[in-house]
Amino acid sequence: MIRLIERELSNKKIADLLFISERTVETHRKNIFRKTGTQSIVGLLKYAYD
Repeated sequence: MIRLIERELSNKKIADLLFISERTVETHRKNIFRKTGTQSIVGLLKYAYD
């Protein structure tokens, strides 16, 4: 999912690609940011590459 976020896809587009609901994508995105301690896509990418 991080790769899809990295490509700056909308929640709707990610949901369509993964065959899940848009709400599920929002929840996963929120949890990823919380667990990595990041606040933005840039912070998330820094975390992923480190």
